Amino acid sequence: MVPPPAGPQPALGPRFARVFGAVNIGSFRIAAMVAGISEEGELIVLGSSHRAAQGVKRGYVTDMVAATYAVRDAIEKAEKMAQTALGSVWIGCSGAGMASQIAQVEIDIGGRRIEDDDITHLLTAARDSIQPDGRVVLHATPAHYTLDGAHGVANPRGLHAERLGVDVHVLLADGPPIRNMTEAVQNAHLAVDGVVASPIAAGHACLTVEEREIGVALVEFGAEVTTVSVFVAGMLLGMATVPMGSGDITDAIASSFGIRRFQAERLKCVSGSAIATPADHREMVPLAAPGDMGGDEGLGSGQDDGRRIPRAELITVITGRLGELLDEVSRVLRALGYTGARGRQVVITGGGAELAGLADFAQAALGRPVRIGRPLALKGLPEAHAGPGFSTLAGLAQYVANHPLDIREVGRGGTRAQDGTGLGVLTRIVRALRDYF
Repeated sequence: MVPPPAGPQPALGPRFARVFGAVNIGSFRIAAMVAGISEEGELIVLGSSHRAAQGVKRGYVTDMVAATYAVRDAIEKAEKMAQTALGSVWIGCSGAGMASQIAQVEIDIGGRRIEDDDITHLLTAARDSIQPDGRVVLHATPAHYTLDGAHGVANPRGLHAERLGVDVHVLLADGPPIRNMTEAVQNAHLAVDGVVASPIAAGHACLTVEEREIGVALVEFGAEVTTVSVFVAGMLLGMATVPMGSGDITDAIASSFGIRRFQAERLKCVSGSAIATPADHREMVPLAAPGDMGGDEGLGSGQDDGRRIPRAELITVITGRLGELLDEVSRVLRALGYTGARGRQVVITGGGAELAGLADFAQAALGRPVRIGRPLALKGLPEAHAGPGFSTLAGLAQYVANHPLDIREVGRGGTRAQDGTGLGVLTRIVRALRDYF
């Protein structure tokens, strides 16, 4: 593989061998990052930002103009913080009908020492064996090799075997949603380096190598989509999506108490919890914060009379909807074969994972150990972007920095789109001038 060319250097700080951009297109927020890999190989965040999503529902682009505007706005804020301009970005996405499968391929070695050419031949055979059936291949990554049927070989080079095999993780997605997401970024005058499935990115950010080996379920609790992924033996063995998320809890609060969505979201974040306490019946919480707009724009019943409710009522609404979601998650885990073997852990991440008491509630509902997944510390990452809601964005940066092998690139010597080169930026400026004038 030919590594991407070096990007532009920020005005201050160390010199970078490579600068790249990432944008996670979610249903609640669109988050962007500019990161660099220093000449010493360290990943450093140069700028990051987020803004409310527009034109995206349940992980799908539903309004191209609105989605393009939101993507452009988020990326430009990150560029301004990083004091550099991008020509291309990596995209993180959820939804799009993603599905995971494992391709297993073997070739004869004849007992001799395994050389680089043998590995290339094996990976080429694995690449040719992929049958997407009209879908888009997002990832085709070798997880581990086998020698005469023995699993768990990380690097077979220099070993002897009669037969050499490989287990390849293939992640497929529906073509039209991916093309819509890609076009929204391209309309923002940026090339697309690649599309990374959110479970892959979030797994890089939140899961340890040991967890992926012994078995772990990763639940990405998004605003409108919850993605459930199962990792075993270092691979993503299966995944499914549930068309529900934290936004459904917000809607339930708004409907139950006759308030607007933004008020319900704030009420959930400030006073909400998944765990009840005896004091909740005595604690009264306001339905509308001071300074909320009045007028004709959707007055809720609590906006003009200072109405308060017991916190216990709010928690009842939250846990009712949350229980429905976790019932679906439990059903998906059973369908994915994630049963038995006591002690297998569940890691919950995503914006919805920031709800107080969620881990305890989920542990009781799922009957398994649960922890909240937060991105590993990245140098330069602001504290505001270090929570579960930004796991996919941080994982995107780690994915790009690690540059995992994709068997589709074996023997083809292709290059990725340039990120931040002068030509890319010039093209972007010309397109912007054409759009605005």
